[in-house]
Amino acid sequence: MNFIVAGAVNAVKELYGQEIAENIINIQETRKEFEGQVTIVVFPFVRFSKKSPEETANDIGTYLQQNVAEVEGFNVVKGFLNLVIAESYWIKLFNGTLLQPDFLAIKPRGEKVMVEYSSPNTNKPLHLGHVRNNLLGYSVSELLKADGYDVIKVNLVNDRGIHICKSMLAWEKWGGGETPESSGLKGDHLVGKYYVVFDKEYKKEIETLVAEGQTEDEAKKNAPLIKAAQQMLLKWEQGDTEVVGLWEKMNGWVYAGFDVTYKKLGVDFDKYYYESNTYLLGKDSVEEGLAKGVFFKKEDGSVWIDLTADGLDQKLVLRADGTSVYITQDLGTAQMKYDDFGMDKSIYVVGNEQDYHFKVLFLILEKLGKSWANGLYHLSYGMVDLPSGKMKSREGTVVDADDLVNEMVETAKQKTEELGKTNDFSEADKEDLYTTIGLGALKYFLLKVEPKKRLLFDPAESIDFQGNTGPFIQYTHARIKSLLSRADYQFEEANYTNIKLTPTELEMVMLLAKYPAEISEAAKAYSPAFIANYLYEVAKLFNKFYHEVPPIIKEEDAAVKQHRLNICKIAADVIKSGMNILGIHVPERM
Repeated sequence: MNFIVAGAVNAVKELYGQEIAENIINIQETRKEFEGQVTIVVFPFVRFSKKSPEETANDIGTYLQQNVAEVEGFNVVKGFLNLVIAESYWIKLFNGTLLQPDFLAIKPRGEKVMVEYSSPNTNKPLHLGHVRNNLLGYSVSELLKADGYDVIKVNLVNDRGIHICKSMLAWEKWGGGETPESSGLKGDHLVGKYYVVFDKEYKKEIETLVAEGQTEDEAKKNAPLIKAAQQMLLKWEQGDTEVVGLWEKMNGWVYAGFDVTYKKLGVDFDKYYYESNTYLLGKDSVEEGLAKGVFFKKEDGSVWIDLTADGLDQKLVLRADGTSVYITQDLGTAQMKYDDFGMDKSIYVVGNEQDYHFKVLFLILEKLGKSWANGLYHLSYGMVDLPSGKMKSREGTVVDADDLVNEMVETAKQKTEELGKTNDFSEADKEDLYTTIGLGALKYFLLKVEPKKRLLFDPAESIDFQGNTGPFIQYTHARIKSLLSRADYQFEEANYTNIKLTPTELEMVMLLAKYPAEISEAAKAYSPAFIANYLYEVAKLFNKFYHEVPPIIKEEDAAVKQHRLNICKIAADVIKSGMNILGIHVPERM
C-alpha cells in the first residue's frame, strides 16, 4: 500500500518537520479484534513528535484522514494506528488487480536456480523419508518458478559406493539368479531385499568374531562380508568388467522401479547426475586443493583439510588407497553442475542429519575460491515419524513409498464412500478421485509443516474433509467449481453503484489480494508450508462467506450476484494455483 507509506512520510514531514525514509514505516495487517484493515506502528516517530505514542498516533491518523482519500477513519490502540480503508479502494483493487488476466501471471526475475532433490541410493527402494524429500524438492521448485525464477530440477543418484556393493555381493551369494521378472518384485524392491540380506548375514559374522574374542569394532572391520564388499568397490573403481556388468544390471532394475514411484508421486526432473560419473571429478578438486595449499597430505597418503580455525574439525577428502569419500564426490558434482548451468543459486534438499556435511562442503568450495559458492544453500528438513515410531531401513522395517501411496489411496476410497460423495461417478472417475484425494492428503500433510521441523505423519488424520487437510481444500475447490457451473458463470465486472461489501467479503478480497506476496515470502524462505497454510485460510474463509451470504445462485440483484460469483472464481483460481505449487491436483467435483 504505497499510498499509506507516502502519506505517513508526508505526515511526519508536515507535522514534525522531519524527512524520513520509507523503510522506517512499519505497516501490518490490523488484528481482527480492532476496527480497520491496516496498522501503522508509530513508536519510531515518537522521537520526532516528542509526544506519547497515543498522541503521535492521533496526530498522524488525523493527517492521513484529511489528506489521503483512501483513509476513511482511524483508531488508536497504544502505539498502534489502525486505519479504516475506504470500501472504494478494495473494490478498485478487486476489479483492477484480482480480476485481471495477469493477476496470477509469473513475472520473470532473470535468475536461475537449481534444486537438487531425491538423490536416492541404488541399494533400496524409496521410503517415507524419501517421500518428504521428493515432495519438498518438487514443491520448492514449483514455488520458485511461480516467483519468477528459472528453475532446473536435478536428481543426483548415489549409484556407487559400499552400499550398492553390499546388495550386489548378497545377490551374488544368495540370489540364485533372481530377477524382477522371475520374482514379481519391482527392481528397487528386489535390490533392497538383498541389502537387508547382507545386513543380517554381516551381523551373524560379527557375532561369531566377537564370540572368538574380538571387540565389536574389530569384528565390524574384520568380518569377511564387509571385506569382500570393500574389495568389490575397489574392483569397480578399477573398471573390473564382471563387477561393472553386475552393477549396471542391478542399477537398471532399481532405476525402472524408481521411475514407477516418481510417476506415482507426480515428481519429475530436468537432469539426472550420477555419482559414478562425478567421483573422479572430485579427485580433480582434491588435486586443485593440494596445489592451492587448501588441502594437505598425511604420511599414509590420505588427503585432508584442516577446518579447526573455522570451528569445525579436520576432514578427510581422499582415502590413503586413493578412493573417494562422499565429500570428494560432492566437490566434483558441485563443479560439474555449475559448469553445465551457471546458476545463480543451488539448493540441496537433504535431511538434517547431513547439516555438518554441507557446512564442510560449502566452506571447502569457498576456500577453493569458487565464485559461485555463496549461492549454495542446504534446505535441511526433519525426520518423518509414524505413530508406531522411527523407521530403520537396514532392518527391513522401512515404510515403503509405494505401499504408503497405495494405502493412502485405499484410505481415501473408504472415507469417500462412507460419506456417499461418489454415487454418481463412473468407476474410472472414482478411481481417479481416490488417487487425487489420497495423494493430496499425503502431500499436504507433509508440506504444511515447516521443512526444518520433525513431523509425525498419521495417514488416518491426513484424510479428513474438515480441518487443515488437503481433502478439505480440495473439497472447497470442488464446491466452488460446482457453484460456478450451476450459475453458468461468465466473467464480467459487477456494477458497484449500490453494493455494500459484507465484512467477510472484504476479508476475502484482502486475503486473495495477498496471494502474490505469499508466494514471494514462501519462495524467500524455501517453505511450501507458507502456501499450504495460506490456502487453508482461503478455504476456511470461503466456507464462512458461502454460509453467511444468501444462496448466490438465487440472488436477485444482478450486480451483487456477479460480484459474489467473481469472488468465487478468484478463490478457485488461487486455490488451484497454490495447490499446483504443492504438487496437488484439485478435482472439479467431489
